[in-house]
Amino acid sequence: MAEDTKQGAMHVDIELVRQLAAVLDETQLTEIEVEDGERRVRVARTVTVAPAMQYAAPATAPVASAPAAAEVGASAPAAAANAVKSPMVGTAYLKPNPEAKSFITVGDKVAAGDTLLIIEAMKVMNAIQAPAAGTVKAILIENGQPVEFDQPLVVVE
Repeated sequence: MAEDTKQGAMHVDIELVRQLAAVLDETQLTEIEVEDGERRVRVARTVTVAPAMQYAAPATAPVASAPAAAEVGASAPAAAANAVKSPMVGTAYLKPNPEAKSFITVGDKVAAGDTLLIIEAMKVMNAIQAPAAGTVKAILIENGQPVEFDQPLVVVE
């Protein structure tokens, strides 16, 4: 019986595990899995988010008033050409935490690389930065709003 156990044991290629862990670090992925015949190796890491960046889900979803929705909709087509667009699907936040002031307001001057807002995707907060220096002309989303990939977020000219 001892021989059967040895034959069924999987040989772990430590170098492969190290290479997969390096891929996780380089790509900022949280998990990777490879399969080779009957052998399958999965390497995962946990991601922690700084407490200041966590948001509690609102008890009730805010409902935008018709005039506010019309204002955002009216300015979106004209401004979309110069807008910073969402690189991912997630929830956009205009503040670093619920009690803080917004990262930006209309009329603010921003430098290239300044944080405009954050997008939470899969429990990770992702800073969206100004691609170039300019003035914030329009904010096309509301705090806590779900956003889609390539959706216009902020106009900086």
